[in-house]
Amino acid sequence: MSPSSSATELIEHLQTLRSEDNIAGMARFGIVTETAIGISNPVLQKIARLAKRDHVRAKELWASGIREARMLALYTFDPKSLTAAEARTLAADFNSWEIVDCAADLFVEAGLDKLIADFAADEREFVRRTAFAMIAGAAVHRKKDRDESLLSYLPLIEAHATDPRNFVRKAVNWALRNIGKRSRACHAPALALAERLGASADKTARWIGKDAVRELTSEKLLARL
Repeated sequence: MSPSSSATELIEHLQTLRSEDNIAGMARFGIVTETAIGISNPVLQKIARLAKRDHVRAKELWASGIREARMLALYTFDPKSLTAAEARTLAADFNSWEIVDCAADLFVEAGLDKLIADFAADEREFVRRTAFAMIAGAAVHRKKDRDESLLSYLPLIEAHATDPRNFVRKAVNWALRNIGKRSRACHAPALALAERLGASADKTARWIGKDAVRELTSEKLLARL
């Protein structure tokens, strides 16, 4: 594998690494395996490092529909070149939590924060998850962002805390916890929201809130902050 490898050559290489055992294992973790070859993400990341970033080729890899080719595409898109329109096109294909979470990191790196509100408003489960995975990722990776920019997402978290779908509620919870863990300034407002949700009459909001409170009041976290 090299920076000059084409999408076709990369896919042919991926096919040589097929593992039925790995495909079965992935299914147990809720990964969509209809088009899977059975290659772990650490192996795909190693291939991506050899292949380097290539925005055009990444689009071709994505278009194949193959699970591993799509993960490789997300690892090799150029975030500086990724447009909001391209991100929306990718999001329309999302069908798995792992694809969403990997794409969310790419979108955060690309600075496509303006998509968060739109993705959250989208009724499709995996598109909505993307919004909250982006918030969770930004809270951790965007060290230079002002705390206020993360706190501005708390109303969005509260607004969607009643979505009972598994991959949405877990991402909403993840976003809330990551904001609360970011800094002392973020901790109090996030904990206040978590406590409010924890007292909600809505079952999903209550789960999100109580789980977040448990982490945000842990001795280990409080000592770090």
